Amino acid sequence: MTARYAVFGHPVVHSLSPRIHAAFGSQLGIPMEYAAVDAAPADFERALAHFAETGGLGANITLPHKEAALALCTQLGDRARRAGAANTLTRRADGWHGENTDGIGLVHDLTERRRLDLRSRRVLMVGAGGAARGVAPALLDAGIDELWVVNRTPEKADALVDAMGEPGRVHSRYWADLRNLGTFDMIVNATSAGRGGSPLELPFTLATARTLAVDLSYGEAAGPFLAWAQAAGCETRVDGLGMLVEQAAESFAIWHGRRPDTDPVYASLSARADALHTAD
Repeated sequence: MTARYAVFGHPVVHSLSPRIHAAFGSQLGIPMEYAAVDAAPADFERALAHFAETGGLGANITLPHKEAALALCTQLGDRARRAGAANTLTRRADGWHGENTDGIGLVHDLTERRRLDLRSRRVLMVGAGGAARGVAPALLDAGIDELWVVNRTPEKADALVDAMGEPGRVHSRYWADLRNLGTFDMIVNATSAGRGGSPLELPFTLATARTLAVDLSYGEAAGPFLAWAQAAGCETRVDGLGMLVEQAAESFAIWHGRRPDTDPVYASLSARADALHTAD
């Protein structure tokens, strides 16, 4: 029987994950089936249980289920535990084992593919949901100097900061404080604001020409933030497509014990990046 895997999200119809994992499997000669499962929050636990009961061996988790997935795991890897969110589940005899590959995927894309040095940077994270939780620990491990977290719901920013356990390096502020925070070496948009095409209202005082602007979304959803970054004068602007491919490779390695070559898959997708719809 062909090994079964899937990505769970809501919505998930435009997910690139099935295409990416199919390419990885073909590259390494590993037969597998990988589907996209749309599950509303109220149905997620039931859908995941049915997947396990019918032979599912591994699952990727995307919005809005990453934090809920963590609670359904019997075991957690260090990255998932620190993040408080899981995007990669592996079925074992005693239940789901959860890990988070988002952060390591982002850092790999920025430092290996793009040759950017993240060390000693003062970083602003806009957003504090599952995506932000996934990448925050990896940015700290990559050597950034400080991480400032701002979210429209300040309690979520406070919770993320507390979870990092580094009060000297990680700080939360109110949205209204943005104009008073000075400039940053790197700004990460971890919100889903761009998915509706709405602009992300940020003051231009946050950025300089040397500020690295990163959106964790890709395709049309990354447009509003990257347009803001261009208007703010940021010379280096990066969307989340590379992160998506790299985190998928990390998930693939967890399941199959071999890490695929991501460059050809990234090149194929980036050739038509403007037409892509964020769903991962």
